[in-house]
Amino acid sequence: MSRVLKLAAAALAGALIATGPVQAAPEPAAHDYVIKDFRFRTGETLPELKIRYHTLGAPKLDAAGKVTNAVLILHGTGGSGRSFTNPLFADVLFTPGGLLDPAKYFIIMPDNIGHGASSKPSDGLRAKFPKYDYADMVEAQHALVTSLKIDRLRLIMGTSMGCMHSFIWAETYPQGAKALMPLACQPVEIAGRNRLWRRMAIEAITSDPAWMGGDYKTQPVQGLKTAANLLILAGAAPLPLQAQLPTRAAVDEYVARELPRRIAGMDANDFIYQVDSSRTYDPSKDLEKITAPMTWVNSADDFINPPELGLAEAAMTRLKTTRYILIPATLQSRGHGTHTHAALWKDELEALLKRSE
Repeated sequence: MSRVLKLAAAALAGALIATGPVQAAPEPAAHDYVIKDFRFRTGETLPELKIRYHTLGAPKLDAAGKVTNAVLILHGTGGSGRSFTNPLFADVLFTPGGLLDPAKYFIIMPDNIGHGASSKPSDGLRAKFPKYDYADMVEAQHALVTSLKIDRLRLIMGTSMGCMHSFIWAETYPQGAKALMPLACQPVEIAGRNRLWRRMAIEAITSDPAWMGGDYKTQPVQGLKTAANLLILAGAAPLPLQAQLPTRAAVDEYVARELPRRIAGMDANDFIYQVDSSRTYDPSKDLEKITAPMTWVNSADDFINPPELGLAEAAMTRLKTTRYILIPATLQSRGHGTHTHAALWKDELEALLKRSE
């Protein structure tokens, strides 16, 4: 059987059938870890780099005193560790008896550099903040994990940007995790349409007269509106969107409601740094270094990672321990955002945990 598999739509629908009342996941605890004199790949430094992280459960030790149950979950661009409190994710995985039940696992969900409550441009340095990239983010994640006395993670799971971080982890620290589950990305340089929309979003902001080289007095709202519009399109899926917005009036009402909500929490400097941090990403040269069991999941209706490019099939010829899943486009899938709908891929997570024991 080919390692490049497609889930059947019928099985997908079956996974969504409710089996009873859903118990809400517990609320994670928040912590801060400070890295002294952190040196970025550009050569820039910060005397203190703060990493906010959120945890569920508690570490369990083996006879040698090693933590055996730590799970690292990595968020996407513009998100935070708290992104995984979304009921579509948390109430499927983190509930009692769930695949990542906190009674069994020690779950770590960091806010990456430039995101959430971790150090970021809007803290005060603005455009003078070091120009971080994905490798810097993974280095900070590794420092955090090491500070928690974890030699080897039970699982690394990442969505979107976190998916790309998972590939970097697997190559940089081949023994860093017993298993990996990247969701919604490709292990290649950010190019083509993926780079195009990112550059368009950045230039929409920097061409706004209110931008002022990053020293704006008020947020460059017109630029942020265009950037947010591009984000809405990039994350959308055609089938469910057509069903949800079947008329012109419905679309107009959605934009009038959604756009202000999106830009309300945006900072222009933070956004530019977040989107541009993908500029050096390209794990394609070292895929053979990945030796841990991996299940890699994409969706057929993902605007950011369109399957017709054939990038996954090419990569799979070099990924000997990886199972690739392409979730078909249905009314239940959510394009790029399918990565958060755990009901669509939880069976694959269960199988990965079993084959990596």
